[in-house]
Order: sequence, then C-alpha cells, then structure tokens
Amino acid sequence: MSSQISRRSFLKLLSLLSLTPLLNERLHLFEETSSLPQNQGAPNMLILVFDTLSAKHVSVYGYNRKTTPHLARFAERATVYHAHYAGGNFTPPGTASLLTGTYPWSHRAFSPLARVAESYKHRNLFRVFGETYNRIAYTHNWHTNVFLHQFQDDVDVLIDPREFYLFKREFLDQVFPNDAEIAYRSDVSLFRIVKDTNPGSLFLSVVNRLRHDYVENVLRRELANLYPTGVPYFQESFFLLEHAIDGIKTLISTSRQPFLGYFHLIPPHAPYRPRREFTGLFDDGWVPVAKEPHFFSEGRSDEFLNQKRRQYDEYIADTDAEFGRLYDFMAQAGMLDNTYVVFTTDHGEMFERGILAHSTPTLYEPIIRIPLLISKPKQQQREDVYTPTSCIDLLPTLLQVTGQTIPDWCEGEVLPTFGDKEASGGRSIFSVEACRTPKHAPLTKATAALIKDQYKLIHYFGYDGYENGYELYDLANDPEEMEDLYLSRKSVAADLQSELEEKLREVNQPYLSK
Repeated sequence: MSSQISRRSFLKLLSLLSLTPLLNERLHLFEETSSLPQNQGAPNMLILVFDTLSAKHVSVYGYNRKTTPHLARFAERATVYHAHYAGGNFTPPGTASLLTGTYPWSHRAFSPLARVAESYKHRNLFRVFGETYNRIAYTHNWHTNVFLHQFQDDVDVLIDPREFYLFKREFLDQVFPNDAEIAYRSDVSLFRIVKDTNPGSLFLSVVNRLRHDYVENVLRRELANLYPTGVPYFQESFFLLEHAIDGIKTLISTSRQPFLGYFHLIPPHAPYRPRREFTGLFDDGWVPVAKEPHFFSEGRSDEFLNQKRRQYDEYIADTDAEFGRLYDFMAQAGMLDNTYVVFTTDHGEMFERGILAHSTPTLYEPIIRIPLLISKPKQQQREDVYTPTSCIDLLPTLLQVTGQTIPDWCEGEVLPTFGDKEASGGRSIFSVEACRTPKHAPLTKATAALIKDQYKLIHYFGYDGYENGYELYDLANDPEEMEDLYLSRKSVAADLQSELEEKLREVNQPYLSK
C-alpha cells in the first residue's frame, strides 16, 4: 500500500526526537523454537482479536455503512455467527472468558488489570493445546498482557507489547526493561497512590503529559499525509497497525508448525484515528435511530455520539483493510489450506442512550454482541449460524477439531457446525459486568444479562437508585432494544428471572462466607 511506512523508516524518523532511550529495537522477535515436539499433521490455529469491535457496526451483519468489505470476502469461505456474545463489557472479563472458556464469575477477572483466579492460571487455551503446538501470543493491550504474563509458562513465544509500539511507553519501562507487565502495573499503581498525597505526582504527571504531547505533535507533523487526525495510540503508546500486521505475517510464515497464534490488536479501540483514505469516508449524513436516555446515561448528546460513531466506523474500515491485507497474504501463501482462522473481539462499543464507549454498567447489544467468523482449512462456502453462542465456546471448539479432550472445568460448548450437535435453541448465554466486585467476594453490585432464544433479560443489582432493575427485550422483533417487555410479558420474564437469580445464587455460594 502506498500509505504504508516501513518500521525501519519510522525508527529512523523517531531517532530525530530527543527520546532515544524510549526507542524499542529488539530484533530477536522471530527466533525459531524448533527444539519443541512437533505434530506435522495437525492444523494451525490463528486467533485474531480486534479490540472493541461491535457486531452492530460490522457490515457483514447488515450494518448500514459498508465498514467491513474485506471481512465480507473472508466470510464467503467461513462460518459466520450472528448471535455471538462477549463474557463482559470490557477487556479483562471478555478476554479472560475467551482464553479460559469460562464466565467471569468463574475466572474472577472482573476489574482493570485483574488476573484470573489462581486456580485458573493453567486453565487456559495455551495450556490445553500442549507443547506439540508452537504457542505464540502478542497483544497491544496492556490489560490483556496481564493474562498473557500470567499464562507465560504455557506460551512458547510471548511477545512484549512494546514490540509493535513506536517507542517505549513510560519512565518505568526503563526501570523494568524486561518486564512490560510489571512496568505497566507499577506506573498505574504509582500515580494512583500518590495522586492525592504527593505533590511530586503533579510534576510527574505534567512532565509525562508534556512528553506525550511533544511526541504526538512531532508524529502528527511528520505523518500528517497518512494520519490527518493524529497517529493512533493506546495508554500513551503510539503505534501503526501496519507494523503489527507485518509482524504477524512474518511470525506465521516462519514459525514452526503447527502453531497456535493469539494476536490481540488494539484497533478499532478509541481514540479513533484512521488513515487518510478512511478519514471522512462516512460523511454520509446518516443518522441512526434515536434512543431514550437510560438511568446510567452519561448525558452525551445524540449529535456528539453520532460524530463519534462516524469516526469509529471509519477506524473499523481502516482496521478491516489491514485484516484484508493479512488475509490476502495467507491466501497467496496457501496457508488457508491448513489453518483455522478465527476473527473476533473482546467486547463492543456504544454510541446511544447518552452513553459513549463501553465503561458502563449497561449490557446492550452494541457492547456485548460481537463478531465471530471462523474459516476452516480449505473451506470454500459460507455457513451462517443464528442461534446464540458465547466467547467461552471457542476453547472447546478448537480442542474438538484437533481431537483433544475438553476439560471438565470448561463452561463453553462446541460451536455449531464444528461438533456432532446441530444448531438448536434453548441454551442460556450469560454476560457479566462486575468491575466493582473484589476477586474473592460475591456479586453484590453488578449487571448480568441472560440471552435465551430470542429473549434477553438484563438484571441490574446493588446500584444506588437502581438496586434491583430488570429489562426484557425480544431481540428477534426488536433488535434495537427499544421496547422493554419486562412488565408486559410476565411469564417469559418470570422464567428468565428465576433462572438468572438461581445462577447468581449458585456462583455466589462459594464466596458468601469469605
């Protein structure tokens, strides 16, 4: 692509900055691990997680804007899941559920920077695949890296998050140059502890902000033709998605096979900063249906939310193009003949009811309904599945197709079209928001959603002013969740409420005496 800039050229550009200690030029990334056991007949597994990607904004699922034309090409030789749900509303619960095959009330990663419970340290995707697979993992997302660091004994090649950032993130990166997770945790903890008690923290914060602004101004000036709204970043770290995609191409084409590759990339997470060719792509005047503010509304205007929605959609289109570049590379290299390719995310994003993004107690469809597409080796025709499925289903499904035993602690089921069972109704799917819950405490202030067939029940409990709220929606006839049926369909509501409350009693029981 003419808009790309090479990593070497960019490092040369950054060398002009007075930040040379921050440059990250570790070139030992792609070392071979050929001494490990091999199973040449087994298929490769490539899991691509694009952070914060709502199924409601994916044109493959019928979104009004053509945000994912390259994913649409992929879908023509993949299984497309239309009612797939995240384990929670943000990265820790959503990612931990995907990696462990369990719901948040089991793995207990409720809050930012949370690890899974110690009993789940070796109950993860990498562990169950064993050493016959070359297990590779990378993430842009520091919150996800907490899990990868916790699972590192079960990962053969664990790539430092900073490998595909443009320079090191913080002062503490240099204090802990070989441990990105400790550096990140220390940085967060330091400013959290001293922000109200130590005057020096104000100075450190100002210095850090000035440095970030200085670097961003330099990057913005040098890359204005490529990124007119600014260079993408996450948690003060700048990056180009192109570099990570190029790194994945190198890894999967040179690594020992079979491999299990887990790559969790931050786009299209905010801030939404697409390349020039996607900036303004959706200045189309389209206005989505307006929705009434919720109890948890943040007071955002529809005009503001629609502007942010447009920027998000443009960033999705940019992300989709990079996925398309990787997909074309794999097709040309013949890798689709022996590789399962999984396209998914950890959670979605919301631009309605006065609420922006996903840090909210609400569990509406834009936040928890997520894309899942899986291409089987040599698959040539599209398959569509409309029954509800969960991110906890991925682990047992990949074990099933490789002939391995599904552990008894796994709460997921083998996905339709991958097992003996045909897609059928009647299964209950859950999603949980409980970021205020301590790891070893019962759920007393949280939101839980139960999806069963066409219905969705949302239960809010423990919130001041909204202690015991319920909402019921018929997703088949009201996909925008405009009409709350909790009071009008009492029989359906009572059955789902009874089931959800019984489930909450069950999962809380081990923690009631603690």
